[in-house]
Amino acid sequence: METADPGEASFDDSQVGEAAAYLKTLSHQGRLQILCHLCNKELSVSELESLLDIRQAAVSQMLARLRDENLVTTRRDGKTVYYALADHRTEQVIGLLHSLFCES
Repeated sequence: METADPGEASFDDSQVGEAAAYLKTLSHQGRLQILCHLCNKELSVSELESLLDIRQAAVSQMLARLRDENLVTTRRDGKTVYYALADHRTEQVIGLLHSLFCES
């Protein structure tokens, strides 16, 4: 992934606002954990509940925010709803965060 030289990068107000809103959504630990898990594969609410060890209501609330911000998509299979990342942008950001904070 090629990054721009910070001295050369230019953003207009709408782009800065969009980036700030995006980062605000990522700034919640639970939502960030959900996105990390969804980088690997699509998961249901119950699977995420088990992975995160938090109540279903909390997982659903976080997923609703991620869905409202267009960071995740859903797919229904019978009574089960599966969640996946909506685009590669989030996968790239999570990958960068992983390389910065999780790799030795």
